[in-house]
Amino acid sequence: MKDYEMVIGLEVHCELSTESKIFCGCSTKFGGAPNTHVCEVCSGMPGTLPTLNKRVVEFAVKAGLALNCEITRNNKFDRKNYFYPDLPKAYQISQLYLPICRNGHVDIETSNGRKSIGIHEIHMEEDAGKLIHDEETGMTKVDFNRCGVPLLEIVSEPDFRSAEEVTAYLAKLRDTMQYLGVSDCKMQEGSMRADVNLSVRVRGAEEYGTRTEMKNIASFKAIERAIEYERERQIDLIEEGGTVVQETRRWDDEKEYTYAMRSKEDAQDYKYFPDPDLMPVSISEEYLESIRASLPELADKKRERYVSEMGLTEYDADIITGSVALVKIFEQAGQKAGNFKDAANWILTDLLKFFNDAQTTPEDKPFDGDKLGTIIKMVNDGKVNRKSGKKILAAVFEEDVDPEKYADENGLAQVSDASAIEPAIRKVIDANPKAVGEYLAGNTKNIQFLIGQSMRELRGKADPMAVKDILEKLLAELK
Repeated sequence: MKDYEMVIGLEVHCELSTESKIFCGCSTKFGGAPNTHVCEVCSGMPGTLPTLNKRVVEFAVKAGLALNCEITRNNKFDRKNYFYPDLPKAYQISQLYLPICRNGHVDIETSNGRKSIGIHEIHMEEDAGKLIHDEETGMTKVDFNRCGVPLLEIVSEPDFRSAEEVTAYLAKLRDTMQYLGVSDCKMQEGSMRADVNLSVRVRGAEEYGTRTEMKNIASFKAIERAIEYERERQIDLIEEGGTVVQETRRWDDEKEYTYAMRSKEDAQDYKYFPDPDLMPVSISEEYLESIRASLPELADKKRERYVSEMGLTEYDADIITGSVALVKIFEQAGQKAGNFKDAANWILTDLLKFFNDAQTTPEDKPFDGDKLGTIIKMVNDGKVNRKSGKKILAAVFEEDVDPEKYADENGLAQVSDASAIEPAIRKVIDANPKAVGEYLAGNTKNIQFLIGQSMRELRGKADPMAVKDILEKLLAELK
């Protein structure tokens, strides 16, 4: 069999985190009852006029700058005409001729090293509704809540040659959009969706093969599986003497195969023309510079700073910067405790376990980083021991309690006063003559047993180092 390579381009749709839709005032909040976030404008009633949401332009410019794009100073909207049940106007307002961002790139890291992926364009557009298929009744219902939710469509160049490159690029886009505050990119809620355009060709050939498009795949793992399946399907078809048809295909994640939906349309099929109801968008130099100045520190820069300035390992920094919510917790906790390395250790050792056990994420369950910082400071200052600190952290995670108040009310304050510790240790020495005798005879390992018994006698409230020092002093007196 010939040696084939894949050629892949991506169209990634990111729903923007605006409070209202792109051309009307309806809510963009996810999860509302069907057809409750709809008005005359987004449902396409005759005689209505769209009004552009200024925040959508701001978010588009932010994304374009962060993704190294040229910003189109004078851009406009176009109508993309097609009929589909969840598109009530029978056209979508998008940007074909003058998209707001062009000619960008994203640098990714894979097992084969660093690679730059070109971004052909980014354009603003409105989302369609959602079809809900009821298997019990065989009916299909339409929820128009999503109609008019603002989207950025990020169109790459056909620069991908593997599924690994695709997922690395998508992870980079997701991180960038989240750090910018432009989109939450929750694939499980449909706020980040990827269309995969894939073809195969004999390695070394210059001409592209015939491509297929796989629509709206909703997880990184599903995208990897879909790419590998479609690659093998096209190669097998060519090897058997068949011809790949340009078409749109649907990926069935349960059955793990693609199937044809419709023939793939080209731009002329949509009969694009400038939207007559919307003015062109003009972006001034002053506006552009104000957006540029507002850009936050992105994941790559944070990762470098955490390693170089805060002493984190690259692995730890990579995990923390992989979540915007976790970054916020980390920076709050480190600032409050005055120790960023300890903050990272507590987060990676303890806090993430609580999130995993609760089957949730920092994005979905708010957590106060200041309270974690307070706990770390209490432990480092000797007010509570590490074990008690973990108990307090659990209470903060579950009930959002005040750490210091919880420690006082539950008797978790650490005992470090020798006058309170010494009587308990003397009691342990008297109760364990065999262990004491062996220690005095040279079996120094028994000190750990005696420390453990002393901590139990003190109900875990004592400073372990203070217990060890006092125990060694009292045992020395017996020699």
